Amino acid sequence: MPLALLALAIGAFGIGTTEFVIMGLLPEVAAGYGVTIPTAGFLVTGYALGVVLGAPLMTVLGTRIPRKRMLMLLMGLFIAGNLLSALAPAFGVMLAGRVLASLAHGAFFGIGAVVAAELVAPEKKAGAIAMMFTGLTVANVVGVPLGTLVGQHLGWRVTFFIVAGLGVLGLLGIARLVPDLPRPEGVRIRHELAAFRNVQVLLAMAMTVLGFGGVFAAITYITPMMTNVAGFADTSVTWLLVLFGLGMVAGNLLGGRFADRHLMPMLYGTLGALALVLALFTVTAHHKVLAAVTVTLIGALGFATVPPLQKRVLDQAAGAPTLASAVNIGAFNLGNALAAWLGGLVIAGGMGWTAPNWVGAALAASALALALVSGALERRTARTGRVVASGAGVPEGERAPVRVA
Repeated sequence: MPLALLALAIGAFGIGTTEFVIMGLLPEVAAGYGVTIPTAGFLVTGYALGVVLGAPLMTVLGTRIPRKRMLMLLMGLFIAGNLLSALAPAFGVMLAGRVLASLAHGAFFGIGAVVAAELVAPEKKAGAIAMMFTGLTVANVVGVPLGTLVGQHLGWRVTFFIVAGLGVLGLLGIARLVPDLPRPEGVRIRHELAAFRNVQVLLAMAMTVLGFGGVFAAITYITPMMTNVAGFADTSVTWLLVLFGLGMVAGNLLGGRFADRHLMPMLYGTLGALALVLALFTVTAHHKVLAAVTVTLIGALGFATVPPLQKRVLDQAAGAPTLASAVNIGAFNLGNALAAWLGGLVIAGGMGWTAPNWVGAALAASALALALVSGALERRTARTGRVVASGAGVPEGERAPVRVA
């Protein structure tokens, strides 16, 4: 794998840290601003919605900018957003900082995934994408737990200052290691938009929304769930996030390994297992050991879907993949926003701290249903193509003559 993938992974590490660390600090932030935990959950929802809007917006604005330079500009925006969050005097200002940082997220991963795929041979694309996303998953093993620990002991503002520093490292890494790839000639916005007329692209994005949304329904409220239901101490949440991150790393690498060879079967298995595990979490959340194991499995199964879904979008949008790739990253975060909102809704409705797990199971099961539909359509298209190619169903007198060498 090219060394440039390391630079992309560094940027992904910073972005992953700021995206997920807020979940471990919701009680501290809520107490600091005098708001409820479900209200603080809007910091997750707002960030996710910012990614959804920022992914296509920033990608379109960057169509005339070389990809390396655009990646550097996005990291600058990320740094500014996290500094604003660290300095925010009121909850609304912090929410604005989260949204500002989130505008860089979707376009960074979308453009970065295209760059990563261009740096390797075609049969290694999913592996290269997974390598870049490793920065995001490692953030959940190192960055998020350490950020949570720092936030609990030194204050959550210190955490966001550190995250801004990670953004600076990512910016320097991209400037140093990523090559100046030429922009593809002849590609215009209308070509990029044409990808959205492909039903398989839309199905893949819908699977992204629902499947990864299932993960966030549970994980957004992991801190109050594990402390109030499982009986963990506040400081133990850090180690639970480490387990979640380890699961993400393993799932991401597994998804990248098999997506190049068995993409759809990989999605069927992981989405089905994710729905089952999330449903079981309503029971295992009452037992410390079982809860820890379940959190790890949610991370692994959730992120095992990331490389195959991103690769499927790139494959189906071949020729103009940049905007589709960025929008699919936005789709991940649309699922995050939907799940965080639904999870907060059932908690606020008095259904208990484990109720978001049922929301997550329903979302993942819906994603599995869409995957089955997508696979069935693909098989039907393949059969139709074979019939047309063989001339079956065409009157004998109208068939093209067969030449014999």
